[in-house]
Amino acid sequence: MEQKNTEHYLFYASLSYSFNVLRPLQKAIEERGARVCWFIPKDSEAEHYLLPQDERLTTIGAVKRYNAKATVAPGNVIPDFFPGLKVQVFHGLNSGKKNRVVIRNLFDLYCTLGPIATALFSEVTNGTCEIVETGWSKLDTLFTQHQQTQLFTDSRPTILYAPTFSPKLRSTYDLLPEISRLSQRSDWKWLIKLHPKALKEEVEQYKALSNENLTFVETSDIIPLLQASDVLLSDTSSVLSEFALLNKVVVTYKNRVPQPWMMNITQAEQLESTIEQALAPSEEHLNNIRRYASVVHPYTDGKSSERILTAIDSLHKRGLGHLKPKPLNLFRRLKLRKQLGYYHWH
Repeated sequence: MEQKNTEHYLFYASLSYSFNVLRPLQKAIEERGARVCWFIPKDSEAEHYLLPQDERLTTIGAVKRYNAKATVAPGNVIPDFFPGLKVQVFHGLNSGKKNRVVIRNLFDLYCTLGPIATALFSEVTNGTCEIVETGWSKLDTLFTQHQQTQLFTDSRPTILYAPTFSPKLRSTYDLLPEISRLSQRSDWKWLIKLHPKALKEEVEQYKALSNENLTFVETSDIIPLLQASDVLLSDTSSVLSEFALLNKVVVTYKNRVPQPWMMNITQAEQLESTIEQALAPSEEHLNNIRRYASVVHPYTDGKSSERILTAIDSLHKRGLGHLKPKPLNLFRRLKLRKQLGYYHWH
């Protein structure tokens, strides 16, 4: 039976990538003896990744009765009418996409991932929220061996292809013929992990490539794939930064903002030779990766979830009185109410 003083936390998620971010935080919360419930909008992609033991709230009324201390979201929006502090924990590291740093006037607390993100958010803050650098909960598991990594480990060099879904940035169509050709090489192993928002056509095309050298993976947890792979191929995706934190080489295709720690190509025909180069990188290139990792996410202690909870505790104790009132934000608030079928103002 739940004790009366048990703290309640609510996780708001709609896409499967949320679980990578929230599971380590859930573990830290439950180790404190507190309770976690999930709110996942009906028919969301994330529904399929809940575990039998997860507690799910399915109505706004249930959410209000639960009365969470904090509602935590990896996504960019959160219902303003949910109880408790509204906390943003992010779904990806900064990857060079446009409009990555926006104060949306929905969150009370932004738990930033490292010095770069902290500086960017500090520049645009409008005083309606707190910005606290905590590190990223998703990466708590990155630096310790995942129990499923062995499932994807191969004796051959392994290349993980994990593109973005953004129409202007995606590489799936351009690289399909070349990846198909390279998947015939028996000395390389390919893992394909498409974005949750990938088009059905993209999924079908890459599934069709499956053979003894290429495996199409459907999972909400990319950490084992990152750990098992030697090289990451992508375009302009936040997973590039995650992979670089393991001091491994990324190959990018038409990246929006190529960096010294990337090996960027602009033509599909360059892919094979660049992967060969990535499998035997120079010390100079490895140093570029290390320098980048030190500013994007310097925390390798696996305790970012604890720092997030400490930041929540601090703001909860002090309240929101020192923050400026949030703008009315009428359009976004009405849009969320329509999406969730909730037409009350409070």
